[in-house]
Amino acid sequence: NQCIFCINYIVFGDAMKKIGKQSYEFNSVYIKESATSASRLEQNGPIGSYIDRCYKDNYCDEASWEKAEMALLKSAINTLLKKVDLKEEDIELFVGGDLNNQIVINNYCLKSYPFPLLGIYSACSTFTEGLIIGSSFVDNSKTDNVIVATSSHNSTSERQFRNPTEYGGQKNVTTTFTATGAGCCLLTNNKTKIKVTKATIGRITDSSMLDSTDMGRVMAPAATHTLMMHLSDFNLKVDDYDLIVTGDLSKYGKMMFLEILKSYNINMQNYEDSGLMLYDIKTQPVFSGGSGPACIALVSMGYLYKEMLKGKYKKILLIATGALLNPIMTFQKETIPSIAHAVALERVD
Repeated sequence: NQCIFCINYIVFGDAMKKIGKQSYEFNSVYIKESATSASRLEQNGPIGSYIDRCYKDNYCDEASWEKAEMALLKSAINTLLKKVDLKEEDIELFVGGDLNNQIVINNYCLKSYPFPLLGIYSACSTFTEGLIIGSSFVDNSKTDNVIVATSSHNSTSERQFRNPTEYGGQKNVTTTFTATGAGCCLLTNNKTKIKVTKATIGRITDSSMLDSTDMGRVMAPAATHTLMMHLSDFNLKVDDYDLIVTGDLSKYGKMMFLEILKSYNINMQNYEDSGLMLYDIKTQPVFSGGSGPACIALVSMGYLYKEMLKGKYKKILLIATGALLNPIMTFQKETIPSIAHAVALERVD
């Protein structure tokens, strides 16, 4: 995916500028609208009122969990198209992915649509990677009406990464809870109130950890590295943003992230984690907080986007994190590599 990004830059021109070592600045990329869908648990969380459509349970009126996740993604896409008053044929590119093997949710769902498709995988950082790729097409080739989307489902993820779910084994307190939902947005060349301004592509970071039930702390070093590269490449300070949001370190990863930053003499007051924004870990059964590709998508395209439109935030940095593992590698006692991609959103008055 990173190679695709580089090729786009070379072929399509110089509208998007390379900044520093790992970052890029966009010239004319805007979010026209967003849409989200989720299940009951997410609806009952702190930002549930910002989600466009919520289903009564994890089956989403379907016969299987996989079909339920497809329903969530379709719901978000259809809601988005309705909001922007566009036909399916008006969409020039769809960039999306999910957690399932061979991103089958994305692929099977898109059978129903005539969209040109770029399927991507970056675990829980898929959404920000999609924003970077989609923005590069909008800025450099002047492709318009680009949808960026992602989804996840607690039960499909449990079946794939922690099978067999029927075993009912006890989970560690550090375990994160995969969000059930989907989020998407429409990128355009036409000026709107919310602009995609900057991006930093992460690199693989290996924290030498083996515990797949402690993903937050596995991914914290990747979030730290991407943040530090973003600040260095753009010559920024953390206070230049109204809010910096990671996804999805949750309780223990957030603690580790802040501890690492202290070694760089950085004490952030303008920081939240999407895994702790989507759920209330004191009252909801989500262990240390939320995770999954839908986690930061629901928070950013539901709550944050709408609050930016209201003027609460002017500049936000999203740093989505992803653990790049599969069950086979953890069974073989391999360490867990991770990555984080950052995207800056800015309100244009």
